[in-house]
Amino acid sequence: MSREWAVLLTLAAYNAVLVLIGLLCRGRTHDSVDFYLGGRKLGPLVAAISASASSSSAWTLLGVSGAAYAWGLSAVWLFPACVGGFLLNWFLLAPALQRVSVRDQAVTVTQVLAGPPGTPLRASINLACSLVILLSLATYVASQFQGAGKTFSETFGISLAGSILIGSAIVVFYTFLGGFWAVSITDTVQGLLMVVTAVVLPASALAAVGGFSGLLDGVGRVADGSFLSLTRNLPLSAGVGFILGLLGIGLGYPGQPHVVNRFMALADRPRAVSRARLIAIAWAVLVYAGMLLLGWCGRVIQPDLADPEVVFISVTNLLFHPVMAGIMLAAVLSAIMSTADSQLLVASSSVTHDLGIGRSLGLSELTVSRLVVVLISAGAVAGALLGSQQIFSQVLFAWAAMGSAFGPLLLVLVLKGEVRPSIRLAAITAGFLLSIGAFYLVPAGHAWKGSFERLFPFLIALAVVLLGVRRRPPARER
Repeated sequence: MSREWAVLLTLAAYNAVLVLIGLLCRGRTHDSVDFYLGGRKLGPLVAAISASASSSSAWTLLGVSGAAYAWGLSAVWLFPACVGGFLLNWFLLAPALQRVSVRDQAVTVTQVLAGPPGTPLRASINLACSLVILLSLATYVASQFQGAGKTFSETFGISLAGSILIGSAIVVFYTFLGGFWAVSITDTVQGLLMVVTAVVLPASALAAVGGFSGLLDGVGRVADGSFLSLTRNLPLSAGVGFILGLLGIGLGYPGQPHVVNRFMALADRPRAVSRARLIAIAWAVLVYAGMLLLGWCGRVIQPDLADPEVVFISVTNLLFHPVMAGIMLAAVLSAIMSTADSQLLVASSSVTHDLGIGRSLGLSELTVSRLVVVLISAGAVAGALLGSQQIFSQVLFAWAAMGSAFGPLLLVLVLKGEVRPSIRLAAITAGFLLSIGAFYLVPAGHAWKGSFERLFPFLIALAVVLLGVRRRPPARER
């Protein structure tokens, strides 16, 4: 059997398991609360791993390892940024959001942001949130499908268009059938595979270059002096801007609806949050450290890759038997699908539940939700085929837009108290538009571009929110 066939059969078996999960979960999905939140019955392991996998897309396995390959030691700032985002979510947001969502019977993050029925400007806030989600997630899901394209193209030589269609069809199928239950269970399987791969593959790559001493010697032979610089040898001001821009990634975590909805779905049991927190943070440490190490080792093993974002795939195919390579590549597809499925579900809930499209059409919300998943997927496929192929920049664009629009308001609402409706709408609008403006107006390659996109819009939106706080006792962890 050829190497390509062995890898393909391994991937096919893995995807068959995911589809089977979707079929099995179909019987557990009876209404919109089941479809969007799994009936609020997630246990700590499923909540922690599925949330982690959903926040860690193709960007994590392909983008972070690619950044380490291209930038060298300066990519290490991605570690405190991303792990810090996990800490922010699980220590501050998770316990409070779990309690507030149960108290208010909120099914979506938008409902938390807009307030209960009767809140002034609720319809306008719903519309603003839905537009932010749809515009951001269209870019985000398209980038995941492009990650699938790179994986299949690099491994099998399949056309980009064909591989995008294959990967998207699998995601849509099990999301369509099982909703949140299918998404959460498959994301847990995928997240576990990702963390195993993030340990085994970098360890194998490190052994291949001769350990840490061999890594240092090898880097000295194949890379220039900037590879071992924490600031890419940039001038002081530019170096500070570069570091702040990367650290700003961590501020985006509370504003990702496809991630924080796991906090709302977590079963309301004693110590559920604390147990899930420990699992999620351990997962983050292993995955992000592993991808950085893989990128650095990959620079020594294969120093002349034209596209740094294929270092994960290239090193996997070089070091492993086809069956093991298939399992490792399944981890890339796991990263892609675990994010894309969650995002499709959130986008669907914005259209059908928050905007009430199903009610206006006289159809059941569950039926319309499934149709919207298909329509949004079609749009994302079109974007994947026609858009830019740089996963790293696309994901950070969508991440920053949602993070600045939703994160400051969500944190203040659940931790500090009520916020005046006009201020809620102003903060969402300011965070989103400032992120978009920075992305398009600040030139590519500008050292402070990351800070303008991710840090300053978040801080300005936070300042706006704090102007309209009506204090109440903070939510306590159970």
